[in-house]
Amino acid sequence: MPQHIRTAVIPAAGLGTRFLPFTKAVPKELAPVIDRPAIHYVVKEAMDAGIQHIAIVTSPGKEALGEYFKPSPEIDRLMRGRGMEGVADELRQMGEALTFSYPVQAQQLGLGHAVLCAREAVGEEPFAVILPDDLLVGDEPVLAQMLRAWWANPGNYVAVEEVLRERISAYGVVDLAPGGQVDPRTYRLRGMVEKPPAEEAPSNLGVVGRYLLMPQVFDALARTRPGAIGEIQLTDGIARSMEQCPLYAYRYAARRYDCGTPLGLLAASLALALRREDTAAEVRGWLRGYT
Repeated sequence: MPQHIRTAVIPAAGLGTRFLPFTKAVPKELAPVIDRPAIHYVVKEAMDAGIQHIAIVTSPGKEALGEYFKPSPEIDRLMRGRGMEGVADELRQMGEALTFSYPVQAQQLGLGHAVLCAREAVGEEPFAVILPDDLLVGDEPVLAQMLRAWWANPGNYVAVEEVLRERISAYGVVDLAPGGQVDPRTYRLRGMVEKPPAEEAPSNLGVVGRYLLMPQVFDALARTRPGAIGEIQLTDGIARSMEQCPLYAYRYAARRYDCGTPLGLLAASLALALRREDTAAEVRGWLRGYT
């Protein structure tokens, strides 16, 4: 029986250049989606999936990420006094259910390098990787969906979604193994291609920011040299470990919002506000005023 996945790695060391000048002073991951920072949502997704330890990979100057998740009885009382019980309860639950560590990525050498920086925090056991720019909203946490598939068939997993042909070159694209469909949402893979031209893409399934990885990936990443732009790619490390670990794609059930750009963050805020009882009517009124 496979080990339980107890740690999620959240790479958050980037400079957030698309959000300048905001990120001159505040980490991009703390930009608000309605009334909670973007990183709050992905940590809650991990917690709701049964994760126990969050390793947030940071860089010098982003100490505010640790401050956000540090318990504060004074702030808790203030929020509850202002009727903010929902977010106060979530923060308290995170403090009780999760432990946090903050590995440092001193140089920006790519996503694969950021994950490798978390090796000591993870240990030699399976782990999850969550990219905080991808906010996935649905009836069940995507990480929980993937973990159910992982328990049935352990290995390396990447989350995927169907991508329009004209946008496929912006994604890592999975190459399905012949006859490799395990169930309606899980596929065995024979490889991945990073940002292929549309005419060369092996499928229409693009990789999204959720991964379940076996510890062999760390050794593979340690052997992976930087590519043409000087970065160590996570997909290269996963591909290198395919001889030791089977690779699967999981087509998740949720809606993705890209919080990696200011307009994407705005779209995510509007979409989530429309899902909430306390904000939906007001937002609909605003939208009618602008149409």
